[in-house]
Amino acid sequence: MPEVLRSIFSVDFVYSALRLTTPVLFAALGSLVADRAGVTNIGLEGIMLFSALTGVLGSAYSGSLFVGMLCGLVTGLFIALIMAYFSLQMKADIILTGVAMNLVATGGTVFILYSICGDKSVSTSLSSLVFPTIEIPLIRDIPVLGDILSGHNLLTYLSLVAVVVVWFFLEKSKPGLRIRSVGENAHAAESVGIHVRRVRYGALLLSGALASFGGMFLSMGMLTYFSKNMTAGRGYIALAAQALGNGSAIGTFFASLVFGCAEALSVSLQGVGLPPQFVQMVPYVATILGLVLYAALRKNTKKRVRKHKRRKRGSP
Repeated sequence: MPEVLRSIFSVDFVYSALRLTTPVLFAALGSLVADRAGVTNIGLEGIMLFSALTGVLGSAYSGSLFVGMLCGLVTGLFIALIMAYFSLQMKADIILTGVAMNLVATGGTVFILYSICGDKSVSTSLSSLVFPTIEIPLIRDIPVLGDILSGHNLLTYLSLVAVVVVWFFLEKSKPGLRIRSVGENAHAAESVGIHVRRVRYGALLLSGALASFGGMFLSMGMLTYFSKNMTAGRGYIALAAQALGNGSAIGTFFASLVFGCAEALSVSLQGVGLPPQFVQMVPYVATILGLVLYAALRKNTKKRVRKHKRRKRGSP
């Protein structure tokens, strides 16, 4: 146990937590944008998995990191567009559409990988490119802080920038105001001339774009190859992080960081002789506990609102 505590209260643990937060944070921000427009993007897992694969394929066959990134991004947009079409145009249930997309991705990515290069579950025959790590000038020379903040993958820094951009977009921009209006009351938004379906299309596309970067980080940042089901439930964890974030980009970041710490903890526990099954379930247990906490806080808030309303009615 002292070894575990030493590893938790270490620079390497914080560095690892930030790194492992990246894919969840990208997907959670995507979920946030969709949720504020009144739609739930359950298909984050599928988008991440498909983008992870196409990013590897694109960079390997073109020899260009930019082309690989473009392939992953276009894939995320395309899948989000399919989901938007079926749910908004064809009136299919958005939850079932997202679940179906996740199921298709589970087997579909393996089939595509095998059809293109003959690999069955891991892209061992492909020499894919990866996003570079960035050393931040001045900060890297600061003791402790430099070891934590410098030397991360480019996408990790982009995820932190994305938090600020999404916050500004949703809270301060005109398109963000329309998204929030549609999510809060679609009928009222429509009555003042806002095209509800178009706004939700845009929100889902932006959600897919953000989630695609989370998928590409897994295969072109954290690892250097694609493997079967490498998302490992991170799309669903991102949904929990977004819920715990309470509709805020900053709150979503801190909730994602909690889940990143849980995954970093599971990595630290691997070296202390605990059963691997127990170690692997740590992030998912953290997700369940987070959702229980969220439900309890929400229930408590509703009780307070009801009490306040009763007092108001009883006052003269």
